[in-house]
Amino acid sequence: MEINIPAVLAEVQEASDRYEHALVTNDVEVLDALFWNSPHTLRYGVGENLYGYADIQAFRAARPATGLARTVLRTSITTYGRDFATVNLEFQRIGTPNPGRQSQTWMRTSDGWKVVSAHVSLLKTNPV
Repeated sequence: MEINIPAVLAEVQEASDRYEHALVTNDVEVLDALFWNSPHTLRYGVGENLYGYADIQAFRAARPATGLARTVLRTSITTYGRDFATVNLEFQRIGTPNPGRQSQTWMRTSDGWKVVSAHVSLLKTNPV
């Protein structure tokens, strides 16, 4: 299996960038389109566990559209062959002290790259 084929890496980077832009602008239509429409898709969020595309879609529709701005601090993308990839990033929400982490598993489908599993968590900062 080839790791990080340049053309595949570029495709996943583009999909990840599209996701990030949709996330901070609350473009729910694009966010929904980038998740695999399957009962097998899951997303563990900071305060919710979502099982299946329908749960994820309902969460996105109900989520407040404020406080979404963030700065990506670090991104790591690894592709495995031509149809599977992981995207991990660290972020800092604007105006909050705790940095966050986001992990996504992406799969190539007949409709393009889709997130099949996602996890978001926040780190607690220790006062000095």
